Amino acid sequence: MFGEYIPILMMMGLAAVVCTVMVLGSYILGPKRITSYKSSAYECGVEPLGQALERIPIKFYLVAIIFVLFDIEVVFLWSWFTVFKHGSTAFQIFTGVDILVFLVIWIIGYLYIIKVGALDWDEAVSLAPEKLQDSNLTISEPIGDAVFNKEATS
Repeated sequence: MFGEYIPILMMMGLAAVVCTVMVLGSYILGPKRITSYKSSAYECGVEPLGQALERIPIKFYLVAIIFVLFDIEVVFLWSWFTVFKHGSTAFQIFTGVDILVFLVIWIIGYLYIIKVGALDWDEAVSLAPEKLQDSNLTISEPIGDAVFNKEATS
């Protein structure tokens, strides 16, 4: 019954052994000299700037949620396509209507995302005009620094 899964389990076991041997071998055989350079935070080869507890713009959260929605849609449709072609006519009609309703709701959500401007990255365009006019903060450093000056915008 489970005999056909034995090669997969053997491959997973072999992968686990190889990973364990490589990690332990690197730990055991690797140099142990600790320097200030090795102890510093690594950020793509660039010296870290600013604080570690900076506020992250909400745009990153929105993009992550949009990605999850697209991912769920692909997983849902892919599994439906594989079953749909071998199903009976009644099954195909019933699930076809279900998928049509799902896609209509998904398209409405996608149009809402476009209407709200969740995919626009330009702050001057995506912020409400009253927020831009009332703000007395200006960015004085690159965005990675997130340092603000209290100067009136003119």
